[in-house]
Amino acid sequence: MQKDHGGSASATYTGRLRHRKRSNEVPSDVGKANGGKLLVSDQNKYRSMLVRAYSSIWMIGGFAFIIYMGHLYIWAMVVVIQIFMARELFNLLRKAHEDSHLPGFRLLNWHFFFTAMLFVYGRILSQRLVNTVTLDKFLYKLVSGFVKYHMVTCYFLYIAGFMWFILTLKKKMYKYQFGQYAWTHMILIVVFTQSSFTVANIFEGIFWFLLPASLIVINDIAAYIFGFFFGRTPLIKLSPKKTWEGFIGASVTTIISAFVLANIMGRFQWLTCPRKDLSTGWLHCDPGPLFKSEYFTLPGWVPQWFPWREVLVLPVQWHALCLGLFASIIAPFGGFFASGFKRAFKIKDFGDSIPGHGGITDRMDCQMVMAVFAYIYHQSFVVPQSLSVEMILDQILMNLTFEEQRALYMKLGQIILDRQFGESS
Repeated sequence: MQKDHGGSASATYTGRLRHRKRSNEVPSDVGKANGGKLLVSDQNKYRSMLVRAYSSIWMIGGFAFIIYMGHLYIWAMVVVIQIFMARELFNLLRKAHEDSHLPGFRLLNWHFFFTAMLFVYGRILSQRLVNTVTLDKFLYKLVSGFVKYHMVTCYFLYIAGFMWFILTLKKKMYKYQFGQYAWTHMILIVVFTQSSFTVANIFEGIFWFLLPASLIVINDIAAYIFGFFFGRTPLIKLSPKKTWEGFIGASVTTIISAFVLANIMGRFQWLTCPRKDLSTGWLHCDPGPLFKSEYFTLPGWVPQWFPWREVLVLPVQWHALCLGLFASIIAPFGGFFASGFKRAFKIKDFGDSIPGHGGITDRMDCQMVMAVFAYIYHQSFVVPQSLSVEMILDQILMNLTFEEQRALYMKLGQIILDRQFGESS
């Protein structure tokens, strides 16, 4: 009898090691009790709302300050968010028992993460870095060398990680190790594929980052408020507290907000001008026709009692309606995907770093979907497709070295002189 008792205790201890309950995991009895509750009938909803509101105020305040600081600080914020997201996702499949037999295995995950970060941001920001140090010959040569050998450096860093992984393989741990290897690469694809579009939006003009991000926040808050007070009809089984009332109310609010916010943001050059380097100074540029006011004649179905026949709008406001439509109807499916993902792993949230909201990943699910759409929409429907002097100059500055730019200048000067002499003779 005593021998059996010892075996049972050993099995229990091993089970605890293999499946340590995370703080954000949902116990089965709690999940059954609260899984089908709507916010309108939740007894603890007011306390939850206060915690959520307090966290939201701090997040919005910090976000506004970083926007004021400029492009480089926003990029740094995106990097910090990526690190927190990767940490939460790495922890999702971590098993304490297996990790205890693989010292340094977690460090390998971060090696791949920072290698991917160097590759992605090196590709996006390399020429802007060159433009920043053009006047300093030593830094210019150093940065030019980094840009030239950037890809091969990242490749060999990855190969070093690959060899590291092979050399750390242990018998009876193969399945866990290869599972972690695949999981790490999936995280890199999810985190960096999406966020690279976010950073591209930032340097195209803060407007194209701030407006889509703000619309997701507005949609999330509006859905919560409408569902909180009026939610009666469940929307989707993956997320039982989401309601049709919250979805419809948030959609209308988001589309109206998109039209209004575009008019406000579009009047500040700090938000509309693209950044061609990595400096932090104030920007001045020609905002372009999208950000210049024009009169719009109201259609005939507008009631006669309405006092205006024409209204002053920015053309970019019509584009903002498309962003608002996507943010209210399509982007929430990123949240539904995350809800299904969490249910598959039987957890409530990806983390607990934001009181009332869960983890960073819980707040970024819809943002990532929106960032990709905003970039594709901007490149497809906003950036002029025909060549212009400004676009050609941008390509020259972004893709040619200083020596190549000087050679081009001399060649163009010679061509212009030859044409002038040809016309005069």
